[in-house]
Amino acid sequence: MSGASLAITGFAVMLALMALRLPIGLAMLVVGSAGYIQLNGLEPFLNYIRTTPYQIFANYTLSVIPLFVLMGAFAERSGLAGDLFKAASAFVGHRRGGLGMAMIGACTGFGAICGSSVATTATFARAALPQLRSYRYDPGFACGVTAVGGTLGILIPPSVILVVYAISTEQNIAKLFQAALIPGLMAATFYCITIWIMSRVDGTLAPAHERTPWRERWPLLLGVIPALAVAVIVVGGIYGGVFTPTEGASVGAFIMLAIGLFRRTLGFDGVKQAILQTAETSAMIFAILLGAEVFNAFLALTQVPTAAAEMIVASGWAPYTVLVGLLLFYIVLGGVMDELAMILLTLPVFFPIVTALDFGMPTDDIAIWFGILVLIVVGIGMTCPPIGLNVFVVASLARDVPVTRIYRGVLPFVAADVIRLGICVAFPALSLYLVKLLN
Repeated sequence: MSGASLAITGFAVMLALMALRLPIGLAMLVVGSAGYIQLNGLEPFLNYIRTTPYQIFANYTLSVIPLFVLMGAFAERSGLAGDLFKAASAFVGHRRGGLGMAMIGACTGFGAICGSSVATTATFARAALPQLRSYRYDPGFACGVTAVGGTLGILIPPSVILVVYAISTEQNIAKLFQAALIPGLMAATFYCITIWIMSRVDGTLAPAHERTPWRERWPLLLGVIPALAVAVIVVGGIYGGVFTPTEGASVGAFIMLAIGLFRRTLGFDGVKQAILQTAETSAMIFAILLGAEVFNAFLALTQVPTAAAEMIVASGWAPYTVLVGLLLFYIVLGGVMDELAMILLTLPVFFPIVTALDFGMPTDDIAIWFGILVLIVVGIGMTCPPIGLNVFVVASLARDVPVTRIYRGVLPFVAADVIRLGICVAFPALSLYLVKLLN
């Protein structure tokens, strides 16, 4: 069997194992190991697997992942998500669609201290979704706003997905965080515009609630200062070169713990649960990283990534034609596969292709720009049918709302995401502006 045939067979078997609900990391590990042995033999594989796990997990850069997850877990259990939503709703909730915009604003602030889409979605589905529904928001629309708001957990830096992308492609994490800020804020803006349009097309989707007096707004605003301060310290410190992303994550986790203890909203049980959540999430991510490493080693032996890059470069296709094709493939794949596994599996093939094309920019700029585009399509995949992980997270907490109704609620936001993706493809400077400004 040729290398290409073996690679295609490996992908098919891996997807079949995932369909049978085998954990994603294990599916990649099993198929990658079998393919490696088939191509190179058992003894070389044993030598490879003896050292690979240590080399992966001893990477100092990877420590940023559990630290950011821990910071988000402390924030979730400290009640900061609810404070952010209450403050935002006090200022804009009296407008039609205002509570939905408040949800987006609160998710934006929370995303700057979390870094996880699923965690952001679950947090606001518990903290804010019941309030939207109590003000007679359409259930499907309210759930849709919550699901897309959750994607801001990865679109607003810091982002676990960007950390994994940076490690996989050997890029600078701080520069990727800088590049993600403007597209991330664009996402929040586009979501608010979508809510505004939808609430005017159909007034029953998102009715207004009573105006909050100014004397009640200021205490609510003061309540979110701790969350905003953490975001400024962590993200601003990384952008300004005060500390590395790993140091920033550790500082953020410590400050978030201190805030929770000082406010007395985070007790012993909360700290314990946050640590357990961090351990479980980090273990899942690291298992996927190991499985992807072995599977990608198998792909490298088949020489499919190199051959694919050479074939596309030699085809004479326009660079933007190739890029759009890859992004469309990502959107389709994101509807049926976990976002972390998706980027870890495809980057060894797609990254050499993109960086070999002539976009009129240095290779380092192309790598950063492509990382932001991948981040955007991953966010789309989090809400797109037939899977859309964020949709299922919301559905698990709003059991009386059918999943199909939630999908109808997210579709206008998916359209907004596609428009934003097209703008970021057409204007790379949107992603690279802060990188050039701050470096």
